[in-house]
Amino acid sequence: MAKVAFLLAGGFEDSEMKNPYDAVKEAGHEAVIIGLEKGAKCDGKKGTVSYNADLGASEAKSEDFDAVIIPGGGAPEALRVNDDVVRFVKEVNEEGKLIAGICHGPQVMISADILKGKSATCYIGIRDDVKLAGAEYRDEEVVVSENIITSRTPFDEPAFIREILAKLN
Repeated sequence: MAKVAFLLAGGFEDSEMKNPYDAVKEAGHEAVIIGLEKGAKCDGKKGTVSYNADLGASEAKSEDFDAVIIPGGGAPEALRVNDDVVRFVKEVNEEGKLIAGICHGPQVMISADILKGKSATCYIGIRDDVKLAGAEYRDEEVVVSENIITSRTPFDEPAFIREILAKLN
């Protein structure tokens, strides 16, 4: 069983959190929501789901987790400017553990400076940012590049979830 961190702030894309979160738990893994502060309420941008952070980013230790998933929407913009979030993602990457981001999720990877030399995809609106961060951009439903998994939009969730579960099992 893996312990999986979900990085979350308000304004996330509802399905990009709910579907991977539910799939990870259904597969028997532990899912922990890491927010900007412990207990912080995170509402989806469409208002269909809401979560409370189990842990604040300042408390997150990379050695306690096997993987990190970053849902898209507006949340990655708030997460990427938090030094503790960036530190955590950098440390998880240094340990070679799985980091998966969908839609705007790769914005956090950009701020953590972990995309150099990797292949990645993302929401088209941040495509140039991904390229400028040193990644080879691919317009594909899911891209697996070493320990990094990326996808573009909610339509790509089945492939995104499939690749995450394959790496965790």
